[in-house]
Amino acid sequence: MIRKIEKADYPRMIEIWTSAVEHTHDFLKREDFEYYQEQLPSYFEQVNLWGYVQEGLLVGFIGVAEESLEMLFIHNDYRGKGIGKILTRYGMDNLKVSKVDVNEQNVQAVGFYTHLGFGATGRSEYDGQGKAYPILHMSL
Repeated sequence: MIRKIEKADYPRMIEIWTSAVEHTHDFLKREDFEYYQEQLPSYFEQVNLWGYVQEGLLVGFIGVAEESLEMLFIHNDYRGKGIGKILTRYGMDNLKVSKVDVNEQNVQAVGFYTHLGFGATGRSEYDGQGKAYPILHMSL
């Protein structure tokens, strides 16, 4: 089930983010991981958030701003079960998502978005925080 995220979900969302990033972003320096983790509540405030609930537990979420998928995180215990695809398609079908920026070093994510029909349209050497993590800009 997909539902709108509420502020009360933020602690669980931080758990989901932590689990997902620890298992998919092995290129992140520890101090950067901690920096981003601290910033999460302010990031959450900048996007429309939707979550996937399974058996009463929030297990993944997306954040959308305008037509851009800004966040997609699935708790590692639930990865590989189609939840990311369901959430992304929800964004595409209901929230007009047509763009996504993805860490170039996160090869699994690049492949995931490519499989869903996104193609690279550009590249930046630095992420939105000015850190040296190359970003692929992708569009449908």
